[in-house]
Amino acid sequence: MTKPTLYLFGSAAPPVRDVARIIEEAQADGWDVCLGLTPTAARWLGDSLDALAALTGHPVRWEYRMPGQPDVWPKADAILVAPATFNTINAWALGITDKWLVGVVAEGIGKRIPMAMVPCVNRAYVAHPQFQRSIDTLWEAGVRVLYGEGGFVPNEPGQGNPAIYPWRAALDAVADVRAPAPDA
Repeated sequence: MTKPTLYLFGSAAPPVRDVARIIEEAQADGWDVCLGLTPTAARWLGDSLDALAALTGHPVRWEYRMPGQPDVWPKADAILVAPATFNTINAWALGITDKWLVGVVAEGIGKRIPMAMVPCVNRAYVAHPQFQRSIDTLWEAGVRVLYGEGGFVPNEPGQGNPAIYPWRAALDAVADVRAPAPDA
């Protein structure tokens, strides 16, 4: 039996530095994981990109492929966007697809790919009026958003603790949105 494919997409926020462990957890949960990053997150993880590709068995991606190039990843059964920064969340909700990762998830809404998202933002960003509109837009589009109690709780600027980022809740949420509804 083929394992379901999870696209694990990360933005440049401190929890992304723990992505190798999360890939291993997702694999232990039965996923075939493909890692996608924002360009800045790819720079942050630059020294480990080859090791991450070896861990997943797929190239790590962060930019659009050229016309005519084949897609090197299997089709996604689900997508987890975590950590999702202020910029990624707002671009996704507004449909601004200049970054490959945002283009995939924006299109994923129309393709009805099961998706979950966990923000990683501080309270100063949350105070911006666009943030809540973007959260609401993604939620209404069918994205499982783990924000607030039971998900990501914003911190004061500069006071984040990547060790408490809700990775387990994120993996559970993406498994939940992919799971077929129980028979009634």
